[in-house]
Amino acid sequence: MTLKELQIGQSAVICTVGGEGALRQHFLDMGVIPGAEVTVVKLAPMGDPMELQIHGYELTLRLADADQIGIRPIEQRTRKHEGASDINQSIHPGLGEDGKYHAKGDGNPLPEGTTLTYALVGNQNCGKTTLFNQLTGANQHVGNFPGVTVDRKDGSIRGYENTRITDLPGIYSMSPYTSEEIVSRNFVLEDKPKAIINIVDATNIQRNLYLTMQLLEMNVPMVVALNMMDELIGNGGSIDVNAMEAMLGVPVVPISAAKNEGVDELVKHAIHIAKYQERPGRQDFCDENDFNGAVHRCIHSVCHLIQDHAEHAGIPIRFAASKLIEGDHLIEKQLELDQNEIETIEHLILQMEKERGLDRSAAMADMRFSFIEKVCEQTVVKPKESKERIRSEKIDRLLTGKYTAIPCFVGIMLAVFYLTFNVIGAWLQSLLEMGVTALTEVVDSALTAAQVNSALHGLIIDGIFTGVGSVLSFLPIIVTLFLFLSLMEDSGYIARVAFFMDKLLRKIGLSGRSIVPLLIGFGCTVPAVMATRTLPSERDRKMTILLTPFMSCTAKLPIYAFFVNAFFPGKGGFIMTGLYVLDICIGILAAFLFKGTLFKGEAVPFVMELPNYRLPGVKNVGQLLWEKAKDFLQRAFTVILLATIVVWFLQSFDLTFNLVTDSSKSILAMVAGWIAPLFVPLGLGDWRIIVSLISGFMAKESVVSTLGILFAGGVGNALTTLSAASLLVFSLLYTPCVAAISTIKRELGGKWAIAVVIWQCAIAWVAAFGVRVIGMVL
Repeated sequence: MTLKELQIGQSAVICTVGGEGALRQHFLDMGVIPGAEVTVVKLAPMGDPMELQIHGYELTLRLADADQIGIRPIEQRTRKHEGASDINQSIHPGLGEDGKYHAKGDGNPLPEGTTLTYALVGNQNCGKTTLFNQLTGANQHVGNFPGVTVDRKDGSIRGYENTRITDLPGIYSMSPYTSEEIVSRNFVLEDKPKAIINIVDATNIQRNLYLTMQLLEMNVPMVVALNMMDELIGNGGSIDVNAMEAMLGVPVVPISAAKNEGVDELVKHAIHIAKYQERPGRQDFCDENDFNGAVHRCIHSVCHLIQDHAEHAGIPIRFAASKLIEGDHLIEKQLELDQNEIETIEHLILQMEKERGLDRSAAMADMRFSFIEKVCEQTVVKPKESKERIRSEKIDRLLTGKYTAIPCFVGIMLAVFYLTFNVIGAWLQSLLEMGVTALTEVVDSALTAAQVNSALHGLIIDGIFTGVGSVLSFLPIIVTLFLFLSLMEDSGYIARVAFFMDKLLRKIGLSGRSIVPLLIGFGCTVPAVMATRTLPSERDRKMTILLTPFMSCTAKLPIYAFFVNAFFPGKGGFIMTGLYVLDICIGILAAFLFKGTLFKGEAVPFVMELPNYRLPGVKNVGQLLWEKAKDFLQRAFTVILLATIVVWFLQSFDLTFNLVTDSSKSILAMVAGWIAPLFVPLGLGDWRIIVSLISGFMAKESVVSTLGILFAGGVGNALTTLSAASLLVFSLLYTPCVAAISTIKRELGGKWAIAVVIWQCAIAWVAAFGVRVIGMVL
């Protein structure tokens, strides 16, 4: 039978793993290997995907992929993964004591002044970015969802000159399955850091050590940081750090990055191994005399055969041999092997497969997991079921329940919008508006009293204060919305949303993992586009990027709030909800169109972990809000200020640079007049509306500031309620800002970026026209 047929609570032994290529390798790297014991934990509310327990941790898997995994049912699991019952609690030795881990090095330090470069590598969601912040003092966002880091980040270790540490995207292995795995792998292979800091989640050590095995093969000085030790110990577990060091051949340091415990010791070890270039004392994880003997002989035979090629290409020999055996074509291409060598290697692999009884990839994965099992049995006392896990299971009964998951999600999002636009955000906005108005009156009086030139007076009051001030008043709404999104992400809830939304998203051709970039898109399109790098499929990535502009970003909130207050007072929550629902519906229709044309085929498999629920850290949430507020203020006083001044100038002067009293005779009116006929069918033929939309391409917030400048008497007299509704819909859907378009250009190329601008404007025009026609009929 297959894994798909296994019922909740039942266990089985995996017999075969189907599929092919990078996808199958990814399953194997995640521990889905022949001989592994697996238990079905639960199904998503809509019956797909399923959550499994394997090697002591939980994974999600779609039923279609589970159907390719052959199993043999068992009554109960024979390998309990309990580890040692008692361990040596001796004090962790100090620096340079090679005996405990048999480091390889010539003992000569690197020359003074050498920059010590480090790669910070670890699994997704293991606390890498938290540790990076502790080491460097940087303020990177930390989230409780796999894949928060989507690009490499650099910083210096605090208190140490000539150091540079790079926080790499979280990865499960050094196989080139996703773009972030390639980024991390290429950094180690090509940038050649002086040392690696491998951060390991001590509460999920078996899965995390799989990456450690591959990093050791790269023969770069390395220190292992056992993170979240406070959680492990708090739940009755412990680790014999000295014994683990001896088995791995590198220093192992217990830490708690969130509490800044053990970080100083980690830094000292990292500086020492990099300075003295102490390389791993062990790279061989299989014994010639045990059941992995065939694998052992195959690896060593390939190592001898490719040694000269590996040295010439600058690739660690053991790593190159392992990847060749697994069928890694990128490494094979870099080694530049001749046909005879390729054929010899293939014969060696075929012989190994015959002796071992497993195919090449499964044999390599099994060899690593067997060694990890041995390490854990001898050095780890497994904790009892953690308080975090028990709490998460109770919460999940409601938030991921079969009949409660979707209603809870809708209810939570409605509550977020209501509190943002009608309660907390609205109250803070009114306070800030009063402050801006009072300051404007004071400055206006001062300028009048000083008899400042009328043109300069107009620039300061009508341009800067009216334009920037009107945008600035929406800062509380943006910060409030980000507060709620941050709480959802940091608690671990967004990962659950990805889990139970996978089946729905698959209907439009996407994976559940795409929900994260799409939700981030409600904050800002720029990080949403960047977050797509965590998607393992180029197809899914491109399709998600093209859909992110349909997720209305917070920069558009000032536009909505402005028109809601002017034309739909007291109906803010209803109008805002309607706009977002319309946005999502049109996005879904666009997804169906993409699925049937540009991106035919199925979404990639949904393989990810569900982290335990955690209370969001006050420091982390506050830090994120400050970053978003700072970003908004910087835009307000740079891009938006510049746009405001430019618009004020163009609407205040004619072609001969004479100050005009009637803005309809200005330069701006002339330019907008050329475009206005396109907007007449929408009821938006007024040149001032066109100008505001053009300024919105620089920054969406400047639409409101431009309207404030051009409609000195208020926009309420220039538009009907129906025209305002049409303008709201057009603003909802038309092209993202220049920052978002430049990000799309960087990710997909210039042609795609131009296509997005044209496509979004066309969609916006059609939707706005539809609203006007329906409104006129009604």
